[in-house]
Amino acid sequence: MFRILTTAVFLFTTIALKGQITCVAEDSIAFTTKLEQLKQMQIMGDSHSIVGIGKSFLDMPYVEKTLEIGETETVVVNLRGFDCTTYVENVLAFGKLLEDQGDTFGQFAKSLETIRYRNGKLDGYPSRLHYFTDWIRTNEKKGLVKAITAEIGGIPNKKPINFMGTHRSLYPFLTDEQNYKAMLAVEKELANEELCILPQDDIEAQEHLIRSGDIIALATSIEGLDVTHTGFAIEQNGRIHLLHASSKGSVRITKEPLVDYLRKIKSNIGIIVARPTLLSP
Repeated sequence: MFRILTTAVFLFTTIALKGQITCVAEDSIAFTTKLEQLKQMQIMGDSHSIVGIGKSFLDMPYVEKTLEIGETETVVVNLRGFDCTTYVENVLAFGKLLEDQGDTFGQFAKSLETIRYRNGKLDGYPSRLHYFTDWIRTNEKKGLVKAITAEIGGIPNKKPINFMGTHRSLYPFLTDEQNYKAMLAVEKELANEELCILPQDDIEAQEHLIRSGDIIALATSIEGLDVTHTGFAIEQNGRIHLLHASSKGSVRITKEPLVDYLRKIKSNIGIIVARPTLLSP
């Protein structure tokens, strides 16, 4: 009985490596398995690509709030389930690992940190890129993605982005006054940035300019918020669909084309598109 209990505690208790990385034993195992799978894909002649890595996670469970762990911000590595943003981040982190020819769990965690945080380095809760438009701009500066919404017909959309500051009670880490003030400062900076959105009614006409592997972020009419969901474009039968971690349960590909999928979302006003530079042909 004691041995079983000890094993359970080991498997399900988060462990902090040097106070920066939080994971459980299964994540290390899942990393090794995934890396081997991706290497086999290459051996079988399937070229490494962002969309190929993304498809390798099909049917993985959707799990929300995977980063809201503990009392201080750490680099959370969770390969057992994703929300929409952590799915995108983990796919890109594997892409970066492969491009850098890395092969260790520590290198993968570092890739995640580079993608997830403002200067590519964890420096407390406010350093995480909480707003996805900020995530795109910052990762464009790092050379990891390229914002292409304007190139495919996007138009400016001036909108205050302050949802976290005006909904403090929804974010446990914002009970800390220092975190809260720092996030208000981030939002003040974001107020100087202009959103570029491809409007809902224009997506179908511009669909041919979107490539498989492009990051698709769903722009919203919700006050104070820029994006409600994200995933990857994937072409099927000549149409663009969405490969994403769906809140309906798992990583999946939309049955209907992206345009039709978006029409069902009342608050959606269009999309924001970024093209990963990792593993580009």
